[in-house]
Amino acid sequence: MIQPHGADRLRPLFIENRDERETLLREAAELPALILNSAAAANAVMLGAGYFTPLEGFMNLSDTLSVSEHMQTEEGLFWPVPCINRANNISAIEGASKIALLDPNIKGNPVLAIQDIDKIESISDSQLSQVTEQIFGTLDPQHPGVDTFSGLGKYLISGPIKVLNFSYFETDFTGTFKTATEIRNEIKKNNWERVVAFQTRNPMHRAHEELCKIAKDAVDADGVLIHMLLGKLKPGDIPADIRDAAIRKMVELYFPEKTVLVTGYGFDMLYAGPKEALLHAIFRQNAGCTHLIVGRDHAGVGDFYGPFEAQTIFENNMIESALEIDIFKADHTAYSKKLNKVVMLRDAPDHSKDDFVMLSGTKVREMLAAGKDLPIEFARPEVAKILMSYYQQDKNP
Repeated sequence: MIQPHGADRLRPLFIENRDERETLLREAAELPALILNSAAAANAVMLGAGYFTPLEGFMNLSDTLSVSEHMQTEEGLFWPVPCINRANNISAIEGASKIALLDPNIKGNPVLAIQDIDKIESISDSQLSQVTEQIFGTLDPQHPGVDTFSGLGKYLISGPIKVLNFSYFETDFTGTFKTATEIRNEIKKNNWERVVAFQTRNPMHRAHEELCKIAKDAVDADGVLIHMLLGKLKPGDIPADIRDAAIRKMVELYFPEKTVLVTGYGFDMLYAGPKEALLHAIFRQNAGCTHLIVGRDHAGVGDFYGPFEAQTIFENNMIESALEIDIFKADHTAYSKKLNKVVMLRDAPDHSKDDFVMLSGTKVREMLAAGKDLPIEFARPEVAKILMSYYQQDKNP
């Protein structure tokens, strides 16, 4: 099986031993405590679940600056987006060597992890602007990732952590949320050698379905990992439970048995385009996948990135040598009325725009909200039914 990123074995930071967890929880009750922001809590979950292998915790300022500018830590580990714990108020933890990290996303703010503090550093306004622009490629506050990232706090708390639970992801997404270790175990159980991963924060329509099948055939994969983001999204995006139901229905009806794993991971969407695509590659390599589908405007939002920037960023000697996972570069897909099937546009050079059935996301949402059926060429009827039910309920609560 493919090696984890930067390590000979997966390094999840979740404390598996129940007695040890209970001891740490009792210890945490006596420690100074910090309520995390959702972004830092998601980083803790990803560290616990092994997706951030080989990181041992939150980065300090020098690593944050180095990763943002050079995509490498000070020690030379390839990493595209800083893994950080920022806060606006550190009065409760000043002078502490160890702190309890509290979950902002669960009522009562239970302990999520324990952190040994290496440093508490201030990040200046100029440094924050530099880091923000290097991650997102813009400082425009209309970018949802920039808007969130800019308000996370001026203090940076670094050091290793021990993760004690997986927040709301295990309870809200039972059977879907999986750690990198669990996915590796399922891949091994299935005797899959080549696995192609599909990242999604949206429901999957016909084009997405066919893209997974096209990629699987192209790389001669044994199976497909449909890996959905379960964390925080921007307003207007479809909630994870609705996406989960729609995707599972599609896989049940339209994929051969035992060729797909439908899973999810506990991370908040960054909308960082090319840099986030690199992070997605690390997640999937750590989960045991040999290939990742990178499509048009992968992890993008609005018009902030070129349509294929998330593919071309991989064409870098440093990145190619750092990652073992391979990229399947996908073009935009649409239903061809000429061929009566979904194709990638690059594979249909003899087509005109009128030969395709193409709908924008905005148009789809408008049709669903109005109770109008989606074209069968665009969405499987069983999937459309689930989505329409959600939109109608949202419109008429």
